[in-house]
Amino acid sequence: MSRSASEPGPRFAVVGNPENRRVTLFAEAVASAGLPAPRVVPWSRVLRDGGAVFAPDETVRLDSPGEDAGVDLLLRGVDDPTRVEGTARWYDRFLTAVRTLEGGHRLDDPDDLAVLFDKRRCHAALAAAGVPVPFSPTSAHAPAPATAPTPPAPPGTDPPTAQGTTTSQAATTSQAATTPQAATAADAPAVVHGWDDVRRLMRAHRLPRVFVKLAHGSSASGVLAVESSPTGRVRATTSVELAPDGALYNSLRVRRYEHEADLAAIVDTLAPDGLHLERWLPKASQHGRAADLRVLVVAGRATHAVVRTSRQPMTNLHLGGARGDLGAVRHAVEAAGGSWAEALGICERAAACFPGTLCVGVDLLPVTGWRQFAVGEVNAFGDLLPRLTGLPGSGAEHLDTYGAQIAAVPRGRPAPARPPHGQPRSHPYGHPHRTEEQHAGA
Repeated sequence: MSRSASEPGPRFAVVGNPENRRVTLFAEAVASAGLPAPRVVPWSRVLRDGGAVFAPDETVRLDSPGEDAGVDLLLRGVDDPTRVEGTARWYDRFLTAVRTLEGGHRLDDPDDLAVLFDKRRCHAALAAAGVPVPFSPTSAHAPAPATAPTPPAPPGTDPPTAQGTTTSQAATTSQAATTPQAATAADAPAVVHGWDDVRRLMRAHRLPRVFVKLAHGSSASGVLAVESSPTGRVRATTSVELAPDGALYNSLRVRRYEHEADLAAIVDTLAPDGLHLERWLPKASQHGRAADLRVLVVAGRATHAVVRTSRQPMTNLHLGGARGDLGAVRHAVEAAGGSWAEALGICERAAACFPGTLCVGVDLLPVTGWRQFAVGEVNAFGDLLPRLTGLPGSGAEHLDTYGAQIAAVPRGRPAPARPPHGQPRSHPYGHPHRTEEQHAGA
């Protein structure tokens, strides 16, 4: 990702929240690259003024509009930023705001963002491209191949926990859930109107464990990890706090609900914002904690990776997750007969579904045994990984996530033109996903 110092550098503009750490970290990376300070255009101004205009020579980066109560109010229309509801309104208003930005060379494609911020559409796009994903009845995703039914639990026992899946269940689930499904055989995606639909879909598709997610949510907001037993008992693990008046709040404390009436109240309240269901895969573990990875893909190449571990189904760091040992993950994958290069290749294939967007963060789910992987989500604003430098062989070895993106922006030549809406697009930065051999040193 290096370039000649004699080449003229890009002039950046950032649409973001000026006091946010994301904007600050990006500005520091721009300064470290010896480039002029970026022009910061506040999201609040874009939303209130109905747009913004950029000069033809400006390279425009969109950053997250989150962590600002005033901006959140403009997008969701909810007075309390800790409330969970309002994500459908956020989605509509955010996309409208994105399309009011004019001029400049954009690093985030509006059409890509429309898919990235709808988990149902994103999941369907990945499946159609042959990227392994968990089975989902709410996306245009074919049914999982027939598998042996889940062995019944002994009478009176609770549903299995995140680390309590049996070996036979894990093998069955991993084989069925990570195999890409043919898009031509896909069922019509189901629409979830409430808890009754969740129960119906779990029974119809033989899904004893599912994640219920807000279609337009982020940072695990509104996510429920739902488990059912053969006797019909259900429970859910979530960071959602159900208030006595029925309002839903985001909490930093992960809690468990074991009364179905509580689950129904939460899901019924979330459903108008749109819900996505997917099979809850049995994750591999590190030191007895469930593990997954956030892999950053910049200009088509996997450049950074961090392991996240937790004793809860959600591994988000703000919910008590912790960074794990990436070297140990690579060793576990190779020792199990898997391929670390193939794992990174899966992330690059996922990113290739969004060729007009410079950088995405891919949530990679290692299935029990460390030999198979699936993509859980792809995040448009998944680059907040402070002090993390690049993977060996990535070309970003000494760069943080922001420095890698800056280095990937072309210098001294015109910005690539974006084809008209609906036409196929190649990656504008000239780095298709790498082959197995290219990953060997990664």
